Amino acid sequence: MSERPEKTVLLRGGDVHSPADPFATAMVVERGHVAWVGSEGAADSFADGVDEVVDLRGALVTPAFTDAHVHTTATGLALTGLDLTGVDTLAGALERVRAHAAARPADRVLLGHGWDASAWPERRPPSRRELDEAAGGRPLYLTRADVHSAVATTALLDLVPHARTLSGYAPDAPLTGAAHHAVRAAAYDSVTPAQRTEAQRAALARAASLGIGSVHECAGPEISGADDLTGLLRLAAEEPGLRVTGYWAEAITSPAGAARVRELGATGAAGDLFVDGSLGSHTACLHEPYADAPDGTGSAHLDADAIAAHVTACTEAGIQAGFHAIGDAALSAVVEGVRAAADRLGLARVRAARHRVEHAEMLGPELIAAFAELALTASVQPAFDAAWGGEEAMYAQRLGRERARTLNPYAAMLRAGVPLALGSDSPVTPLDPWGTVRAAAFHRTPEHRISVRAAFTAHTRGGWRAIGRDDAGVLVPGAPADYAVWEAGDLVVQVPDNRVANWSTDPRSGTPGLPDLTPGVPLPVCLRTVVGGRTVHARPNG
Repeated sequence: MSERPEKTVLLRGGDVHSPADPFATAMVVERGHVAWVGSEGAADSFADGVDEVVDLRGALVTPAFTDAHVHTTATGLALTGLDLTGVDTLAGALERVRAHAAARPADRVLLGHGWDASAWPERRPPSRRELDEAAGGRPLYLTRADVHSAVATTALLDLVPHARTLSGYAPDAPLTGAAHHAVRAAAYDSVTPAQRTEAQRAALARAASLGIGSVHECAGPEISGADDLTGLLRLAAEEPGLRVTGYWAEAITSPAGAARVRELGATGAAGDLFVDGSLGSHTACLHEPYADAPDGTGSAHLDADAIAAHVTACTEAGIQAGFHAIGDAALSAVVEGVRAAADRLGLARVRAARHRVEHAEMLGPELIAAFAELALTASVQPAFDAAWGGEEAMYAQRLGRERARTLNPYAAMLRAGVPLALGSDSPVTPLDPWGTVRAAAFHRTPEHRISVRAAFTAHTRGGWRAIGRDDAGVLVPGAPADYAVWEAGDLVVQVPDNRVANWSTDPRSGTPGLPDLTPGVPLPVCLRTVVGGRTVHARPNG
């Protein structure tokens, strides 16, 4: 398949997922854009006028996915380093730390990610003494699955002595808040520019191998630093590969602040601008106390006045504003702040800016209506529900079953007209686009399920709309030629309830089919990923 976007290519003999023709089997790509989509018979008229003809051999062609929330360097470090995702006991985690320390004798600071004590029989994180022993007395920084808390060895804390005086520090408990941010900064300062670039390349290559054509990098001063963001954007510009949209999570109040965001190459002052923390770390900000920590309601980092000031400055500067908000109290503050900005600037102007909220997990009916009114994009991660939803998992432990069942109400959000963009928050949950679509369609709480088609749209076109582009993420003439080729089984139309939208499952409805994502059915395999007409991933023999 074409490596040069200026070539004209005819793909034929497969299934092309396009609203332009629900029965399309062929597509022409010219100068990095889709030029035509249609039937096999009509494709004959193009065959002599193109530079290359590709026989799809029955494969499925879809728009490439957009992952709307990624931490690229951290993802690459997890791929190339110590990853505790899926380790199911404390003892197993400590053994993996020992093996990693032995395998990396030259690393000044050992880095790891992914432990989740809520899933371990011991129901507790590793103690500092246990970590010191497993790491052989070396500096070690190990983030919890949600990345909002971490455990660290004594040797690492000794490199950041003032961390012991900051909020979020306890003698033998995971670090949160300011203490966590200080230790994280010291740990990541140990990563050399060459290591960082290697990690970024590894993450982008993994994404491409999964049919992802673009990612939204959620950077910020408390997350990864300006050099990390500018290095990633430079890498994406200089080397053929995925499209990377950068966000910088710094609150601004003036044109000078907006200019700083632009200088970094970011699309907006958004992403993980923390209004609160996470449920797993007991730092998401709630109206009512945690079920398993009745003295706590989490942490509030920005109030409604600060949110209003940020949204106002961003709107006036013509850039996107956005926030990380998970708990219901945090989301209430976001809505109050954005509404205050709308009162000041006019609702139409704020809606047109397409500001966004990351995670948005505890949305009740009033907040959902407010999101729709203010045109706030909800950048959500269905894999969170797959990992932590249900009657016994982390959500229920933290909130109790009744409140846990209200989380991530995707169906109600779509019914109200809230724009959805799907992502992974990798490395919090893995890059896995079809798994993400499956998690939304087979939500652990049945009333929150959405159709596969709606979830797929939110993970393709939704990501483009979240950055203000309505002309991409769909295979129609004129759209960018960002697509993936898949080995997939039979194509079907899946809806969350057989009594709803039954007409759309009838082939006569003209609704394009998608792979069967029923749990247990193998997910599609990516054969090729193309961005702007240029191949960025090709599976061997695929």
